[in-house]
Amino acid sequence: MKTMTISKIAKEAGVGVETVRFYERKGLVDQPPKPSAGGFRVYPAEAAERIRFIRQAQELGFSLREIKELLSLRTDPAIDCADVQERAQTKLDEVKRKVAQLKWIQAALEQLIAACPGQGALQVCSIIDAIEAPETARTELKQRRRKNHE
Repeated sequence: MKTMTISKIAKEAGVGVETVRFYERKGLVDQPPKPSAGGFRVYPAEAAERIRFIRQAQELGFSLREIKELLSLRTDPAIDCADVQERAQTKLDEVKRKVAQLKWIQAALEQLIAACPGQGALQVCSIIDAIEAPETARTELKQRRRKNHE
């Protein structure tokens, strides 16, 4: 079994040493035992693969908790691909909800900016007025936006 120091594992995985330590603290990567007489901890080469998996999963939007669950699925012989697909579908649904929310925010900001004259005293700023408006006014704005999109 090929082993490496933390710096070599980090380089192999394309991360910094502090990232490896962070993943150790979060329980995502096992920390090897400390050798006696001032030696270096040695990691199995598979640790780099695991760290790359963690990074890829993070780029896909999985949280560290979700990644930990995915990693545990890999070691459970009773789990099949459908379990992983279900988790990926849940993540996709969450991403779609966030995208829809961001689109609504974008449209609302565009509407506020378009309605703003861009000059004059701050006391008559339509953007500030809209943000300070009571909840009923914001609800009306949301309803108008929905009608415009239907």
